[in-house]
Amino acid sequence: MRWSTYPLTEALMPHLSIAPILLPLLAACLMLFLSERRQRAKTGVSLLATLLNLILAVLLFQWTARGDVQGTYSVYLPSNWDVPFGIVLVLDRLSALMLLLVGLVGLMALLFAVARWHKAGAHFHPLFQIQLMGLNGAFLTGDLFNLFVFFEVMLAASYGLLLHGSGPARVKAGLHYLSINLVASSLFLIGAAMIYGVVGTLNMADLAAKIPQVSAIDRPLLHAGCAILGVAFLAKAAMWPLNFWLVPAYSSASAPSGAIFALLTKVGIYVLLRLSTLWFSPQAGESAGFGSAWLVWGGMATLAFGALGMLASQRPARLAGYAVIVSSGTLMAMIGLGRPEVTAGALYYLPTSTFAIAAFFLLTELMDRSRSADPGAHRRPEDEEDHLPFALADLELQQGANLDDDEELLVGRPMPASIALLGLAFIGCTLLVAGLPPLSGFIGKFAMLSALLSTPEAGGELAHITWTLLTLVVLSGLFAMIALSRTGIRFFWAPVGRAAPMLSSVEYLPVVVLMGLCVFFTVRAEPLMRYAHDTAQALYQPQGYIDAVLSAQPKLTPTNAERLRAPTAPLQP
Repeated sequence: MRWSTYPLTEALMPHLSIAPILLPLLAACLMLFLSERRQRAKTGVSLLATLLNLILAVLLFQWTARGDVQGTYSVYLPSNWDVPFGIVLVLDRLSALMLLLVGLVGLMALLFAVARWHKAGAHFHPLFQIQLMGLNGAFLTGDLFNLFVFFEVMLAASYGLLLHGSGPARVKAGLHYLSINLVASSLFLIGAAMIYGVVGTLNMADLAAKIPQVSAIDRPLLHAGCAILGVAFLAKAAMWPLNFWLVPAYSSASAPSGAIFALLTKVGIYVLLRLSTLWFSPQAGESAGFGSAWLVWGGMATLAFGALGMLASQRPARLAGYAVIVSSGTLMAMIGLGRPEVTAGALYYLPTSTFAIAAFFLLTELMDRSRSADPGAHRRPEDEEDHLPFALADLELQQGANLDDDEELLVGRPMPASIALLGLAFIGCTLLVAGLPPLSGFIGKFAMLSALLSTPEAGGELAHITWTLLTLVVLSGLFAMIALSRTGIRFFWAPVGRAAPMLSSVEYLPVVVLMGLCVFFTVRAEPLMRYAHDTAQALYQPQGYIDAVLSAQPKLTPTNAERLRAPTAPLQP
């Protein structure tokens, strides 16, 4: 489809940039007027709004993919004020990719929720839409203060979604989650205030243009403000040791909430990538490359922590939480290197790992439900520690059982269809999370590592950091494979006589679609990798972004025209 044949779409394109923010906001406001007894109406409104949000994301993604690297910016001024004084929304290849990711994961999580989880508490659908609004706004804004606003909108909705369904485990994890995010928000404000005090602006593009001109006296204060701001984003991106809250919170949340939470850490990754390439590019003078070493070493520490956590965990929900940490650690270390080829591989890996982890969160709910018919399942509450095995009663029943003495066990039993479907989905998630061939998880890791090895350091030898990162990525995949295989054996092979769970197509479909997207990324790896490469090239050439934002002009309205024509009155003494 050629956009040039659709002049109406071209005319509306600049205004579509704000639609991913307004649409979920209006849907949430509308649903607040509906009582909780009108769940069917709320569900319809929420599904329609989320579907339209996905369609908008697809349109914006296609618009950014159609042009060359230098011509894919859309700047929208909602308040119609001159840059850098007013609010600004910026659409480019990276933000379009993240919007598409939110649209796909959001729709699949909502489809899963309408089967049962949306009735577990009040106001699920408004909270879900506000969550989408905060995510979309964070990826579109070009202003640091408005990033804080959308950051808080996103977090406020996540508090409600985490506690949705109640229960002591969710309340306990929710208090920890709330505390750490309040601290991160405070650091965000402190860092932004320090940056504004030094540079005098909060527009990201304007900051990028003025940072090289900061005097040597003020530059340490600027770096201190950026460091404080970075701590807030690193806490959201789950860098070790700031990630102690993530696994208890995510594993306690409901399955659809956990799936949408897989996107929250990507907000931190997105901001770190955006600001590091925009503010601390080689053109930033003495600030060039600021904080990159912390990203690399912190990312590797996070990757190691997540891999060891997966190896030590046995509950599927906790495995999914540690998989989020592994994904974040890998991305932080790769983007911290500041190499466009490596970042391109990371941008391909980012959506496919998010799809896999979101599918895994949804799958954990179905796996836990498969234990409900187990006579020993009641012996282990949901919030029990990891050192106890899952199918303890089943294993105890099998102790002393001899296959030679039991003809039925020797011959075998037919596997119910629901168990077979869950097993196939679990195998797919294992391949994707561990990064095993032939699926896109392997392609993403291979792209990052091959780019890492193809860029030798001075003297023709690879740096120690390259081999350390390569070793950690390989070992994390091995540990994930061991941990997931062990869990799969205990869930699908060890139990005997367990009744097949009830598996709704509405619940299983989102898992299949998310995994199907990973298969699509595998089949269409070449064009998607090309898009990731173009995105990385644009990020490491930030002058195009800066020029597009600073050259944006407000629309000429009668009020503006009169203001411009009016003579300036002299100041009275």
